[in-house]
Amino acid sequence: MQYSSELIQTMRQALENVMANVPADQSVFGLKAAVAECILKAAAHGQTSYDGLVASASDQIQAIISMLT
Repeated sequence: MQYSSELIQTMRQALENVMANVPADQSVFGLKAAVAECILKAAAHGQTSYDGLVASASDQIQAIISMLT
């Protein structure tokens, strides 16, 4: 899938925002990659707003952490 440079920047910002809100004791190996994948999937399904991408990833963060631990 081809993404515009603006959307790529928005996805990067969303990823950094979500990761900044993860407590240090929950930051497990592979978490950032899994959150990035979640954001990419949301974008592929048409979610292109910053707030929407952050919400999509934030909603999944606990499930991702559970899966990785």
